[in-house]
Amino acid sequence: MLSDKVDHYNEHKTELKNTPAHYKKEFDWLKEVDSLALANVQQNLRAAYNKFFKQGAGFPKFKKKGHRDSYTTNNQKGTVAITDSTVKLPKIGHIKAKFPAMINGLIKSSTVSKEPTGKYFVSLLVETIATTLPKTHSNIGIDLGLTDFIVLSDGTRVANPKFLSKLQSKLAREQKILTKRRAVAKANQRKLSDSRNYQKQKLKVAKVYERITNCRKDFLHKLSFTLIKNHDVIAIEDLNVKGMVKNKKLAKAISDSSWSTFTTMLNYKAEWYGKTLIKVDRWYPSSKTCSNCNHLLTKAELPLSVRIWNCPSCQQKHDRDINASINILNEGLRLATLKTVGTTGLA
Repeated sequence: MLSDKVDHYNEHKTELKNTPAHYKKEFDWLKEVDSLALANVQQNLRAAYNKFFKQGAGFPKFKKKGHRDSYTTNNQKGTVAITDSTVKLPKIGHIKAKFPAMINGLIKSSTVSKEPTGKYFVSLLVETIATTLPKTHSNIGIDLGLTDFIVLSDGTRVANPKFLSKLQSKLAREQKILTKRRAVAKANQRKLSDSRNYQKQKLKVAKVYERITNCRKDFLHKLSFTLIKNHDVIAIEDLNVKGMVKNKKLAKAISDSSWSTFTTMLNYKAEWYGKTLIKVDRWYPSSKTCSNCNHLLTKAELPLSVRIWNCPSCQQKHDRDINASINILNEGLRLATLKTVGTTGLA
């Protein structure tokens, strides 16, 4: 569909309004596929075009086989359903499946995906009523870091698990073997898809990446839920992660920390459970401001290497990270108050 759209535009300078139905005569196997799955692909292509023309996103790219293989279908009158040990999918029927917990609510859609390790997963979108958590009357500020993953305004430090660093040597070893097997296959003029040794080693590399991803997600989910459960207002820095990873010296460490994923988890969990997440502007000088008297130091007075400092105005001794998290909390509470006042005024 994307190829035909591009060719049509180059020839006629107009957008081609093509649908999956136009291709079913040429490709018989499309008739075997759930029609709603095809419709979702059409919607994804349309959304990608809209982002390109209206929001300045990149031009839609062709989907590469073997990279994030998945499809999404909608539930219509029970076409997607679950039992104790199976999941029902349109045109496929019941497939054995294991569920981590009971699913309560109306199933709206399902996304089936295949991981590089060969495992299949189904993700169900369910409409349900979220139960808010009880109020704790506790607020917290969060300073993100690399040595410590987060430092809280109450002085708590959560160490950075550095999952990629811990498995880096094993990953490098498996990737080195994979490179050698790729070279052997090419020397013997064999396609990589036909080289069994290469495919076996490719699976081993994928399993290392899968372990890193699973460990990281487990850590982030547990930590984010603990913060949401124990605090009513959470204030956090709104960091420009995309810009920060351009620093070659810190890119790997920042990516391993997954700050963006952590912030996203806090955001949607706060909405689910009736808590408030406040993002403090990235230019707010949280580290260079004294949390006791608000005296502001210059960058020359407080270089990044200084972790403990005394305020020249009030002589208060500060830990750089704890001081930053306290300032983030205070600024977050100020912003939350302004938001509340503004909403009340509009009402």
